[in-house]
Amino acid sequence: MHHSPRRRRTVTFAAATVVSLAAATLAGCSPAGGDDDTFTILQYEDPTTAQGQGWQLAVDLFKEKHPDVKVDFQTTSFDAFRKNAKLVLSGNDVPDVVEFNKGNADGGQLASQGLLQDLDDQVAERGWDDKITGSMQSFAKYDELGRAGSGNWYGVPNVGEYVTFYYNKDAFAKAGITQVPTTMEEFEAAMQALQGAGTTPVSSSAAVNQGFNQMWVWYSLVSANADRDQIDDFMFLKDDIDFDAAPWREGTEKFQEWIDAGYLGTNLGGLNFEQANVNFLSGKTGMLIWNNGVFSRIKDEATFPWGSFTLPGANMTMGSSGHLWGVPAKANNKDLAYDWIDITLSDEVQNAMGELGGLPLAGDTSSITDPVTREYTERFDETVADDTLAFYPDYPVPGFLDFMQNNMSAMSNGNETADGYLEKLQDFYDDGKATVDQG
Repeated sequence: MHHSPRRRRTVTFAAATVVSLAAATLAGCSPAGGDDDTFTILQYEDPTTAQGQGWQLAVDLFKEKHPDVKVDFQTTSFDAFRKNAKLVLSGNDVPDVVEFNKGNADGGQLASQGLLQDLDDQVAERGWDDKITGSMQSFAKYDELGRAGSGNWYGVPNVGEYVTFYYNKDAFAKAGITQVPTTMEEFEAAMQALQGAGTTPVSSSAAVNQGFNQMWVWYSLVSANADRDQIDDFMFLKDDIDFDAAPWREGTEKFQEWIDAGYLGTNLGGLNFEQANVNFLSGKTGMLIWNNGVFSRIKDEATFPWGSFTLPGANMTMGSSGHLWGVPAKANNKDLAYDWIDITLSDEVQNAMGELGGLPLAGDTSSITDPVTREYTERFDETVADDTLAFYPDYPVPGFLDFMQNNMSAMSNGNETADGYLEKLQDFYDDGKATVDQG
């Protein structure tokens, strides 16, 4: 049973309190919040996204349930929290519930270092494992070494993610493309047609900070020829990986071909994902590779007819469960944190996010009224049911995201070859795996 703190509290809500984690680092302390008088939520979703709007609804429901609780809703950035998470969670004044990145490199490290509360009892008591099932549990659990896929629950996802190619139907028509490609050959022919019509085929980015698109193109091409065991061996450190063999070499060489052909644009080292989004929305490119995080924005802002499809002919599709809600081990208001997580999994919040294209894990897809959104969600549901999600490439070992972004930028700028990248990838992964396995 939940026991609310006895002290009478007043309700306040800071909808967009921006936390300066860099300042916190310099000051040697964590963001304000987490005391007995305040329930502090720290998250990094854009308030315009399906998740961001879902959290706003969750706050309203939380306040209805706990009218005497003061709520401090703090917003940071993904990169800021990822880089400063250990400092934030090890301080003397920590948030009560936090959103954190999944995978061995991030969530696993926090769990193995004792910075997150084991949630097994709450999962069993509240039935969260009945709502989060199958592969969607993979990155909620970590063993004593911080390896994902087994062990105790340390986080709870609310939504899923999968990567698609959003496309501009007008640009396709102008280039003479009459139907959505269904094979890799047709996809490459479509890119050639777009380029011939004077349109950059795919909007991408390769900045070393938040230039994620190129990494997603590369891993999508690797996943296209991978099977479940190959992905799981890589992702969960189950077996040694030879990056000079399939599917790694063929995917990386195909990626190099696309760079050299100009299919992904030029001068990508100076672009981040937001600039890639804007280039697509402004009509400068024919396609954009991204996940559902931009779905509602495209739906609201695109001035042209559009659609989406997964990489044609691919065995596996990039995607996974979403980021995780976790409870810091040093949090003062853990019972309130468990209630918060419970509310984010409620039918009301889940279905609201589903209506916005948020791919809720515990929502009712059939209740989505917009046919485009419902179809987009059904495609994700099928991918989960078929167990063909390849997750994201930066999860397995510490420092992988920064390593990949740096090398994606180098490849995109012509400063590194496929051979050079695969050699560096082998060394970095092997060293990281040894570090994780040693605890």
